[in-house]
Amino acid sequence: MQKTYVLDTNVLTQAPYALESFEDNHIVLPLVVLKELDRLKGAEGEQGGNARQVIRFLEGLRLRGSLVDGVPLAGGGTLRLEVNHVDVPLPRGLSPYSREGRILKVCRGLLDEGIPAVLVTRDIVSRIQAQMMGVPAEDFTTDRMPDDGRPYTGRADAYVPDALFSGFKKKGIPAQALYAADESGRQLPLALTENQFVVLHSDTAEKKTLLGRIRDGMAVPLRRGGARPFGVRPRSVGQQFLQEALLLPAEEAPLTIVQGPAGTAKTFYALAAGLELVLEAEERQYRKILVCRPNAQFDQDIGFLPGSEQDKISPLLRPVVDNLEILLDLEGRKEKRSEEELRGRIDYLFDTGVITAEAMNFMRGRSITDTWLIIDEAQNLTPRQVKGIVTRVGRGTKVVLLGDPAQIDHPLLDERSNGLTYASQRMKGSPLCVQLTMLPDECERSALALDAAMRM
Repeated sequence: MQKTYVLDTNVLTQAPYALESFEDNHIVLPLVVLKELDRLKGAEGEQGGNARQVIRFLEGLRLRGSLVDGVPLAGGGTLRLEVNHVDVPLPRGLSPYSREGRILKVCRGLLDEGIPAVLVTRDIVSRIQAQMMGVPAEDFTTDRMPDDGRPYTGRADAYVPDALFSGFKKKGIPAQALYAADESGRQLPLALTENQFVVLHSDTAEKKTLLGRIRDGMAVPLRRGGARPFGVRPRSVGQQFLQEALLLPAEEAPLTIVQGPAGTAKTFYALAAGLELVLEAEERQYRKILVCRPNAQFDQDIGFLPGSEQDKISPLLRPVVDNLEILLDLEGRKEKRSEEELRGRIDYLFDTGVITAEAMNFMRGRSITDTWLIIDEAQNLTPRQVKGIVTRVGRGTKVVLLGDPAQIDHPLLDERSNGLTYASQRMKGSPLCVQLTMLPDECERSALALDAAMRM
């Protein structure tokens, strides 16, 4: 049975391809949505670009027929503009002139005509208001991880026949020899993914363990366990996996995705590895470190702020500077440096171009080569933004996506629809991507931070 979907503006400004995602069903755009697209088309950043893309798509349809009467879509459905239902009453407290009110009028009017209309909006409050009016409402789910899907962690525990342990470091262990076990000790099949990290337990002595990574059907040993990037030593199994993921060359693994709660050294370790490979390596592997953090206020333009681009985005980069202070503080010294000395060393890194920072708004159209690219707080990116970043990577660049899907500030994203989760699911199993989720008990920020992470 065909349905009629009424789309909110926020669906189109976040996923302009949505107009082609409803198969053979019908799409209705209230007139207020068209007006909002017109208002947003001049905006900088993702919103403006997406609004312009949708308007161009609508222009293509207009040339084929009347948008008010409806134009056929490639999937078998239709798209039309709705200009009626302006007199549909709303519950007291809802403004009839607001965007939400005018869209809800259209939905309610279509339902009263016997048309099975469903409101599609990324705004949770709008879905609640729709329920108040008896209007079915749902989120746009094309780029959302299924609600019953388990997040990919990039790590697993496995049991191995003890006889295979001795040859692990020389030739690895076939992945089919690894298995899981239930509480009774019964062997269970273990589905493993390319580049997944594994803690290998002997089947005769569980505390006898080895660390490895799945590569081409084999569990192979970690190759960089003895490295000390910028003097940093891994303090947990998770950090040993993290170090391996970060230090793999761009030719082998140009994308690293690291998720996990605050305090698990995601940003700290990414900066340490980058500084090691840019400054300390015998053969410099990257020209520079480029750090980006999204503006959580929905791609809000920063142009009205005073100063240069660096001045404007410096508040967003404060956590990065904090980690640099820690890395530089005791470098080769037993005594702590003064604030002035630390500030001078950090300024030197930025002034000489060893580290640069850019706003996400200005990443569109870039082609980034030979760069250690850190995208911090990537959970506040949309799926389209993540795709835009990864597809701009040129030769010799390594992209490090960092974030915690449990701490999202973007008003239209959640744990299953954000760009970090989207990238994790889509890149799972890619031989060019290594992923890892840090665990709460691997928090290294402080004893208090660890205790709070476990209790709160």
